[in-house]
Amino acid sequence: MTRPAKFAEDLKECGISFAAGVPDSLLKEFCSCISDTEGITHVTAANEGGAVALAIGRYLATAEPALVYMQNSGIGNALNPLISLADAEVYGIPMVLLVGWRGRPGTDDEPQHAKQGKATIPLLEAAGIECIILPKEEEEAAAALRRAVDLTKEKGQPVALIVEKGTFEKSEGTAATPGVEPEMGREEAIEAILNAAPEGTVTVSTTGMISREIYEIRERRKEPHSGDFLCVGGMGHASQIALAIAISRPDRNVLCIEGDGAVIMHSGSLGITASKAPGNFVHAVLNNGAHDSVGGQRTIGLDIDLPKIAEGFGYKSALSASTMEELKEILRKARSLQRPILIEARVRKGARKNLGRPPRDMHEAKRAVMEYMNAQSALGLEGRSNGAEP
Repeated sequence: MTRPAKFAEDLKECGISFAAGVPDSLLKEFCSCISDTEGITHVTAANEGGAVALAIGRYLATAEPALVYMQNSGIGNALNPLISLADAEVYGIPMVLLVGWRGRPGTDDEPQHAKQGKATIPLLEAAGIECIILPKEEEEAAAALRRAVDLTKEKGQPVALIVEKGTFEKSEGTAATPGVEPEMGREEAIEAILNAAPEGTVTVSTTGMISREIYEIRERRKEPHSGDFLCVGGMGHASQIALAIAISRPDRNVLCIEGDGAVIMHSGSLGITASKAPGNFVHAVLNNGAHDSVGGQRTIGLDIDLPKIAEGFGYKSALSASTMEELKEILRKARSLQRPILIEARVRKGARKNLGRPPRDMHEAKRAVMEYMNAQSALGLEGRSNGAEP
C-alpha cells in the first residue's frame, strides 16, 4: 500500500503543487492528507467539473499541471470541461486525474456503482484520456505518477490514474472540520423531520448517510419504506427529482432531504425549484459542513447562510436550526408558512458505526414508491400552499 503523505511528496517532486476535487471513499486517506501538505494548494471543489476548471485556471496562470481527484461517479460532471476545454483538440490543458474506481468488475460493491465501475475506463478512453491503474506498491505508484505527469505534458491532454480499493494506507492527516460542531445529531434531526411529515408524504433523499439513516429509522419503527425514494447515487440531484414529483403530483406533499455537499454541488437547482414555486414542496438540508459519507472532508456548508441563499433564489420561506428544540419549533412554524420552504438543520458530523444499508433490489424500491403515490394520492394535503404540515 502507498502512504498518502509519500504520494503527496511525489506530487511535488513531479511539479504538481495544486490539487482540487470532490472527496471519494477510496481516496479519503489521500484527501485527509493533502490538506495538511505544505507546498500544495488544495481546493475542495463544489463538483468535479469545477475541479477541472480550477486545474485549467492553474495551468493558465503557472504553466504547471494540477491534480484533479474524484470518485468515478463524478466523471459525468467532469467530462464537459475535459472534452470541451482541456482536450488536445481544443486548448490542450495538461492535468492528472486521480479517480477512485468504485464498482470495479469482479469486486463486491453497492449496486449504484456497478455500471459506473464497468464504464470507468471505457468512458475516459472514449474521451481520449489515457488511463493508468495506480499500483498499490509505493515505489511503483511513484513511477506511475511520474509517467502520468510526463504523458500529460507531452500530449497536452489530461491523463487519468485509476485508484482501486486498498491503494492508500490509513493517513495521519485530519479531514479539516469546523472548530465547533453543532450539538444536534443528524439521525435525530432526520427523525424529527420525518415525524413532522403528514401521512402520504413522498420523501426523496440524497445519496450516502442520509438515505441509510432514513432506511434505518423506518426499520427500527417498523414503518414501510414505500413512500421513500432513496437516491443511492446521483449526488446533488435529489431536489430536482423531488421537484418533478411535486409538479407532477400537486395532490401530494413532497419532502426532499439532502446534505450541504449535495446542495453546494448543484446549487442552481435552488433557483429552478423556486421558479416553479411548488406549494407542496419542503426542502430539508442537513448541514454538517462535511462530505460525511466519504471521510468527513470539509465543505463550505457551515461558512455560508443557506437560508439567505434560498431566499435569494426565491424560496417563499427559509429557516435554520442548530438545536433539537429550535428544529421542532421550526417544524411547527412551517405548517403556516408559504412553500417552497427550506429548513436547514445544522448537525454534527459522524454516524453510528453499525449503520446498515438499504437492500440491493432497486427495481422493487422504484415500483414500491410509484405504487405508493397512486395508492395514497389524496392524503395530507389540506391547506398545502400555506398551511400544510412540513
